[in-house]
Amino acid sequence: MMPVLPRPSRALILGALLLALGGCGGAVPTTFDLTALPGAARAGAARRSLVVAEPVGLQPFEADRIIVREPGGSLSFLGGGQWADRLPRLIQTRLIQSLENANRLRSVSRPGDKIVADTLLSTEIRAFDIVAGSREAVVDLSAKLISDATGTVVAARVFQARVPVQDVSPGAAANGLDRALSIVLADVVRWIGRGT
Repeated sequence: MMPVLPRPSRALILGALLLALGGCGGAVPTTFDLTALPGAARAGAARRSLVVAEPVGLQPFEADRIIVREPGGSLSFLGGGQWADRLPRLIQTRLIQSLENANRLRSVSRPGDKIVADTLLSTEIRAFDIVAGSREAVVDLSAKLISDATGTVVAARVFQARVPVQDVSPGAAANGLDRALSIVLADVVRWIGRGT
C-alpha cells in the first residue's frame, strides 16, 4: 500500500509535472510559404484543360517540414522552420497558380473539382531538400502528362534545379528552395505550354 502524501507535497509534485510538460513544447517554428510564378499576357487561344494531381513522394516529403540531406545521404528535419502546408499540397497549389497565371490553358483544376479535362498532370517529388555538404537547395520533380481519353502517357520529363544557400538555417533554406522551385515551375509551364 502506497503512503498518502500530505496536501503540500501533492501540490509540489503536480507543479513540477506541469513545469516539466510545459518545457517540452519548445519554440514555435517559423512558417514559410512557396511562391507561384507571376502572371503573363495571354499568348494565343488556349485549347487544352488540365487537372493537376497532388504530387507523390517518399514519406519525408509528405510532411510540412524542411528537409536536410546530410553527407552520407541520411535525411533530417531542419528545426525552427516549417512549410505553410503539407509539401505535396503546397507544390500542387503553386503549380496550379503558375499554370493559371501563364494564361495558356483553357482551365486548370484539381481532381476533386469535378471539371472535365483533356489531360492529367501527375508529378513525383524526387528531391526537395537542402544538401548540407554542398549548401544547395535541390528540387527534383518528375512529371507525366496523361491523356484523359486513353489513359496513356503522352509526355514525360524530369525537372531539376539547384540553388546555392548561404547556410543551413530555416530562412536561408526556405528561400533557396523557393528559388529552386521557381526555376522548376517556369520549366514545367513552358513544357506544358508548348503542347497547347
